[in-house]
Amino acid sequence: MESMLNKLKSTVTKVTADVTSAVMGNPVTREFEVGRHIASGGPGLCWRIYNGTKKSTKQEVAVFVFDKKMIDKYQKFEKDQIIDSLKRGVQQLTRLRHPRLLTVQHPLEESRDCLAFCTEPVFASLSNVLGQWDNLPSPVPKDIKEYKLYDVETKYGLLQISEGLSFLHSGVKMVHGNLCPENIILNKSGAWKIMGFDFSISSNNPSDAELKYTCKEWEPNLPPLCLPNPEYLAPEYILSVSCDSASDMYSLGVVMHAVFNEGKPVIQVNKHDIFKSFSRQLDQLSSMNPALLSKIPEEVREHVKMLLSVSPTVRPDADQMTKIPFFDDVGAVTLQYFDTLFQRDNLQKSQFYKGLPKVLPKLPKRVVVYRILPALTSEFVNPDMVPFVLPNVLLIAEECTKEEYVRLILPDLTPVFKQQEPLQILLIFLQKMDLLLTKTPPDDIKNSVLPMVYRAVEASSVQIQELCLNIIPTFANLIDYPSMKNSLIPRIKSACLQTSSLAVRVNSLVCLGKILEYLDKWFVIDEILPFLQQIPSREPAVLMGILGIYKCTFTHKKLGIPKEHLATKSLPHLVSLSIDNNLNLNQFNSFMMVIRDMLNRMEAEHKTKLEQLHIMQEQQRSLNITNPGNTTEENKNPPSSGNQIDDIFGNTSVNGKENGSAATPSQPNRVSLTLEEKQRLAKEQEQAAKLRSQQPLAPQTIKPASSSSSQTKDLTSSLLNSMTSLNSLSLASSARPPPVQGATMSAFPSSSPMVGPVSNGFNPSMGFQTGGIGMGMRPSGPGLYGGMASTTSTPNFGALTQNQGPSGLTNRPPDMSALDNLFTSNKPKVSLNQIGPQAAPGGSTPWVSQFGSAQNAQTQMQGVAVGMGGMSSGFGMQANPFFSPQNFSQPGAAPSMNPSGVKPSASVNNDLQDLFG
Repeated sequence: MESMLNKLKSTVTKVTADVTSAVMGNPVTREFEVGRHIASGGPGLCWRIYNGTKKSTKQEVAVFVFDKKMIDKYQKFEKDQIIDSLKRGVQQLTRLRHPRLLTVQHPLEESRDCLAFCTEPVFASLSNVLGQWDNLPSPVPKDIKEYKLYDVETKYGLLQISEGLSFLHSGVKMVHGNLCPENIILNKSGAWKIMGFDFSISSNNPSDAELKYTCKEWEPNLPPLCLPNPEYLAPEYILSVSCDSASDMYSLGVVMHAVFNEGKPVIQVNKHDIFKSFSRQLDQLSSMNPALLSKIPEEVREHVKMLLSVSPTVRPDADQMTKIPFFDDVGAVTLQYFDTLFQRDNLQKSQFYKGLPKVLPKLPKRVVVYRILPALTSEFVNPDMVPFVLPNVLLIAEECTKEEYVRLILPDLTPVFKQQEPLQILLIFLQKMDLLLTKTPPDDIKNSVLPMVYRAVEASSVQIQELCLNIIPTFANLIDYPSMKNSLIPRIKSACLQTSSLAVRVNSLVCLGKILEYLDKWFVIDEILPFLQQIPSREPAVLMGILGIYKCTFTHKKLGIPKEHLATKSLPHLVSLSIDNNLNLNQFNSFMMVIRDMLNRMEAEHKTKLEQLHIMQEQQRSLNITNPGNTTEENKNPPSSGNQIDDIFGNTSVNGKENGSAATPSQPNRVSLTLEEKQRLAKEQEQAAKLRSQQPLAPQTIKPASSSSSQTKDLTSSLLNSMTSLNSLSLASSARPPPVQGATMSAFPSSSPMVGPVSNGFNPSMGFQTGGIGMGMRPSGPGLYGGMASTTSTPNFGALTQNQGPSGLTNRPPDMSALDNLFTSNKPKVSLNQIGPQAAPGGSTPWVSQFGSAQNAQTQMQGVAVGMGGMSSGFGMQANPFFSPQNFSQPGAAPSMNPSGVKPSASVNNDLQDLFG
């Protein structure tokens, strides 16, 4: 690597030294920067050609330098002859101005060490291209070594030389005198230009019809640089010391032969014996061997043979040569037309540019890029021509590499990006946007290309907006995300909301729908979906566009809509749009299909979530059942999803279907009753049977004691009456009401005894108290008929306290011995069927029917609202010992029971046995 760098350094140093030594002190360097040595040209390839730039304008030029050290071997007078000849040729070239002649940018300047002048940018001389590399840098530049002329380049190049000679002969009345590959220069665009007027001869009588030229006699003793190239010189120069315009035509014939024969002239001339060589040449030309012209194309072979004729009168003139069929090639004609564009009006130019895309594919890339492209880009200064030129430029850009595009095309396109008139410019750019975004560097995209797209979205022309919105999705993947998010999307949304054109609004929605896949999920949810609700119009096309965006977002794998957004925003919006009167049947069906898909997914996702939560709760509940000591209030009474509504609103569901879905409530596993619980159940049924045979309590027998009465009272009979009332309460609590359809009987009571204030029987939300009565009859704990309303869900009403007697006996503890006579084990048993749930809801229980259920005396309590947990207020009144049950009608619907299982507990059974015997 180090040796390579050293080699490069030495090469650069050498080149710099050569340039410095050659041009140092020359006035040309005041205005021009001299670059590297690129080619050679002129008589004997004596001029070194460097690339350069003008310091003031940075315009590219070619600097021709003749180093006087090359002629140090000559005598002084010979040096002076050579210098004078070179000066004469450059001065003559500077005076002549024609497209086929090399254009001089700065006249000849002389310094002590060199001669120098500047011209238009140059690639090389024809001699270099044909393989003569004298006076070239070492190593030979790769582009020159590998350069091969295409047929179209050769044809048009020879045509250009013919046109240049025609200008000299007809316009200037001049003979070039030394036309050869050394004096034909290929400029940077590939055009062939004539230089080397060192031996040109002007006419003596330019005004006469027959021109005369004075020719100098050949002097073999002069230095070679003071003589023309004899191999390209017409025979009459040497043999008859005469010349005319036909002499240049002979030289053209030899050039044409050399072009098709790798730079070899027709006849090799011995420069030391020039006269003998030319005599031999005459014989060969007189009897032309067909093999000599075998490599020349057949369609021009005859014309070349005529050009090489010994007789000047047979040779075609320059004007005739420009019209031969060989030059009627479509490529040559196209290139010729470009050279004459400045003479055409806009109509002619537009017609030519319209047909150019058919010709460009037939031309070599080098010709198109370096010859046609500069001519096209030069038309960008004419706004009226840009719509015709721009498609051709972009067509050429497609065939260029990214480096060539950035170097040759983009600098000329950048100003065009900013042009807003005519509108066709925007249309053309939008159609080729994928090309621009692919080959343009990111900085230029951000600064030039995307602002043009933004202007198109905001354009006043509906046609431009529609085309832009249609094309954006085709290159959306090439736009960087920040520009898409912060610049493009807001403008599309603004165009959709502000436009008065239905087509623009619909295309905006379609455009958004197509570029959703390039956006972030949360950006779509936060910015795009809320924007849809702001769209004011309700045309069917707009509604279907909105539906399309919802559907794309909902179904796309990367995007999707969360169920929360579906439930709260998306579905309400879509449902409201779906019933719009403008929609037809198919459009409505499309809406409903998407809505159903959203509902199904929302249901599935949320149901899965709830099922997972339910499984976790069931696992926790099973742990609590196996460990009763840790059972909490919430776990004892788990709510059923199906029965909660029945508890609150009654059994109003139709065929078990709620909210349109057939939701069958899951039945928990019933827990079978233990032997102890069955024994306790039998005891309570016996008590109920015993009390059934007794006469109901009459409310009028209980008279409140007057606070002013001082009469003593038999406390024993009062206590017995109270206990009888309590037995009625127990009887009421032992009867199990029929369950609501779909509900199951709970076997878990309230977990704490009721110790609240005395209820007067008219409390509408009085609960059905079981288990603990509050008077020490049973310890609080699990019972069979509890669970109607837990302490965590509803307050406990209807509890009885000890102050139910007269006011004078308040706070006196009752004698509990009376209970021993009430709860005995030798009473007749009642079967389980008598206390089971009835078939029809609202049916009366057997023990309530005997209290005159047929009377149906209506009281104020029948209108009371259903209590918490679904309990009717009638249960609390039947449980009150101060009112007769026949005064109240049976409730219309039995309360719903929370589903649960009975937990077997040995400790509870033992407590019951101790209490009730």
